[in-house]
Amino acid sequence: MHRIAVKLYKRNPKEWKKSGQPNAAAAIDRLFAGSLNFPELEGRREGAAALYAFSPSYQGDRVLAVMAGLLGMVYAAFEHKDDFYMLDSLNEQKLYNCARNIEIAIWKMSSTRNDSGELLLVSNELDPNNPNLSFEREFGRVIGLLDFLSKVVADKNGRMITRITQSIATSVFLPVGGL
Repeated sequence: MHRIAVKLYKRNPKEWKKSGQPNAAAAIDRLFAGSLNFPELEGRREGAAALYAFSPSYQGDRVLAVMAGLLGMVYAAFEHKDDFYMLDSLNEQKLYNCARNIEIAIWKMSSTRNDSGELLLVSNELDPNNPNLSFEREFGRVIGLLDFLSKVVADKNGRMITRITQSIATSVFLPVGGL
């Protein structure tokens, strides 16, 4: 997730400036400092924080909002633990939902525009002369890991993952922390 945040700040330098940071490195340090409670998110966490990044009324650092939301979901999927022991377990549904939420965030980044028709957050570059799909690869790596872990945990526990079908055009983020 750190690489994704770095890439987003490189593609969207105006965002770290909105939060009053002296440079992108300081904004990234702030994001990964430990707490995901940022005053500009007004108490929003996980899906609510990520959705706030795409709200036309939000004037703050959109990279911070979307990454804080996604990081909160990933932390919740891993039960807010940094270390795991042999007898610890994970919830396959949380891992699965987290992977789907990252897919939703990718779609929102590539489709949500302001009143002028500009993307709120620039990620992939689809210019045929100079394509840049590095975001797809980075996000795909994270999604693949989460999907793999959810399958392993489901197989280990003899459970099934509830696959939720929803229209991406009207999608909201799936619950992760409250499961």
